[in-house]
Amino acid sequence: MATLPTRVKITDVGPRDGLQNEKGNVPAAVKIGLVHRLQDAGVQSIEATSFVSPKWVPQMADAAEVMAGIERRPGVRYSVLTPNMKGFEAAVAPDRSLWPDEIVVFGAASEAFSQKNINCSIAESIERFAPVVAAAHDKGIRVRGAISCAVGCPYEGEVPPSRVELVARLMKDIGVDELYVADTIGVGTPRKVQAAMEAALRHYPLDLLAGHFHDTYGQALANTLASLELGVWQYDASSAGLGGCPYAKGATGNVATEDVVYMLRGMGIDTGIDLDRLIDAGRYISDFLQRKPNSRAATAMLNQRSA
Repeated sequence: MATLPTRVKITDVGPRDGLQNEKGNVPAAVKIGLVHRLQDAGVQSIEATSFVSPKWVPQMADAAEVMAGIERRPGVRYSVLTPNMKGFEAAVAPDRSLWPDEIVVFGAASEAFSQKNINCSIAESIERFAPVVAAAHDKGIRVRGAISCAVGCPYEGEVPPSRVELVARLMKDIGVDELYVADTIGVGTPRKVQAAMEAALRHYPLDLLAGHFHDTYGQALANTLASLELGVWQYDASSAGLGGCPYAKGATGNVATEDVVYMLRGMGIDTGIDLDRLIDAGRYISDFLQRKPNSRAATAMLNQRSA
């Protein structure tokens, strides 16, 4: 059996990736409340918001308000999505105390998805990111890059590992510090995900590589375990399983943070996260959205509480 990591770092992307596609307005105060509950649960890396055009992502129009309202906790890394220079400039203006610790840029391993999502080719997307990465480094801000559609695309179908390796190399060339391999539409299965990870590992070491798995076909936990077997120890997950993709019909949310933590706890792998308090955070945002948490572990444990 492969040697598994003894500790895993989870970035909760619920406040950003999880909420960005909600049709009803989620007030900044509620988003801030979710961030606070996540950090109270021991989550040490949180994707808080995104600085994008409110025309395209109206849910994130309050990004500056969210960043200003978070009571930051030492040891917690707060990241934001900034897909272009305009977004980056908004994220770092005007008060330095409100700057993110890390920014996120994303490129697709699929040409068709890149065109649908950000209206440009893969090569053009990297050209757009290059000045953003340089500007972030000039200000001492780390850059995380994500490769979306790393195993499958709603327009092209299966995506070969060679495309993942290409985008990983391009990200490395422009100075992206850390790389996340994302199964954006949740079609990946363990061996395909391992192949995508191995392709990325040709350009990024284990300590700078992470996984981001959606659970559309119920494979996200299996894909997490498959990546753990390669030694990958950093993952994105979303409280209450929030999320989806506007450019991939039928794609469901990210793997629920509660489910990942429950699995890892049962394997004796430390996350530093209090599962009970994490479930409270997921219930908080689910109650606001007026639906049940999309987490099997949370559902089971909440049922036990009410029994």
